Amino acid sequence: MAKNYQKTLTACYLGFITQAIAANFAPLLFLRFHSEYDIPLGKIALVSAVFYLTQLVIDVLCSYFADRIGYRKCVVAAELCAAAGLIGLAFLPGLLPDPLAGIIVSVVIYAVGSGLIEVLCSPIVEACPFEHKEAAMSLLHSFYCWGSVGVVLLSTIFFSVFDIGSWKWLACIWAVIPLYNIYNFATCPIEHSAENSSSMKISSLFQTPVFWIAIVLMVCAGASELSMAQWASAYTESALGLSKAVGDLAGPCMFAVTMGISRVIFGKYGHKLDLMKFMIESGILCLVCYISASISDNSILGLIGCIMCGFSVGIMWPGTISICSERIPGGGTAMFALLAMAGDLGGAFGPGLVGNITQHADNDLKKGMLAACVFPLVLLISLFLLKSIRRDKVWHG
Repeated sequence: MAKNYQKTLTACYLGFITQAIAANFAPLLFLRFHSEYDIPLGKIALVSAVFYLTQLVIDVLCSYFADRIGYRKCVVAAELCAAAGLIGLAFLPGLLPDPLAGIIVSVVIYAVGSGLIEVLCSPIVEACPFEHKEAAMSLLHSFYCWGSVGVVLLSTIFFSVFDIGSWKWLACIWAVIPLYNIYNFATCPIEHSAENSSSMKISSLFQTPVFWIAIVLMVCAGASELSMAQWASAYTESALGLSKAVGDLAGPCMFAVTMGISRVIFGKYGHKLDLMKFMIESGILCLVCYISASISDNSILGLIGCIMCGFSVGIMWPGTISICSERIPGGGTAMFALLAMAGDLGGAFGPGLVGNITQHADNDLKKGMLAACVFPLVLLISLFLLKSIRRDKVWHG
């Protein structure tokens, strides 16, 4: 019987939606945690730090154990951890003596699942015999965007109907998606992008110039994306005087929508487009968006820059993965894991830089955005360097 790789693709789509739930649900509850459990906001900030730190650790470890254990076992365990962490978020804070400890334990559990999904879904799709790999990869990553939009919108609707006091029920409802996806990953065909015997060692990857440029690209892509995404709500509130709910919809929600649109466009028409050219043009747009958000006195123009930044960064993460898969075909799981780690590193560093610059500039968020212009600028330089390396210069391990 012919293998149904469409089922594999569906499982990976739901995997990225699971990752979006893990990354975006708890931040919606920060003020609720503060009022319900009397946790200082300073300590609640640990939740995001722990989440991304755990993902970083998993990115590194996955490069060592995923090939040995097998993709299927790892990705099924990922969905199980995501579901267990979300359910734990509903119950552990009330069961443990310290509610914050219960929240942190839950976050660590579902961050393990999120980190594994982040590393494994890309090589799983890359190994499927699809005709247009770049397009499939871009469409795959768009599901994180749609998942993010869905989490914000559906959670907002749920809280409006049932009150935010029912958040524990919603945590359990969100856990249904990874629980269902366990079956998909357990039964779909899964191939390896490179056989264990031919996969490059990490030391060999670090001797490859293309890989180093790709690492810089991923750091800047993660920083460019999350520097704007995480500060979009504060920017829309301060620039336009919008309420928190409307600011969230106009800022981070629309940012995710335009990022998803970018990935869908390349997913649908990618076979007709030049990936490198598309990425360079997107990098230029990203730089323009940051400049407009940081120096424009017109608040509407600044808001447009904030929203369109999502479109500009949409192709960067999946595009870099596709380029590496083509030029370093023997990279294996280690390559995907290290690229994901670089993206997470940029995502952790970028928003922190914006926050620190803003604080030292008398809380002028535009100054922080101006400092963040360095990320799309370095990203563009890296793209031109990558373009200068001949396409036929690939590394087979």
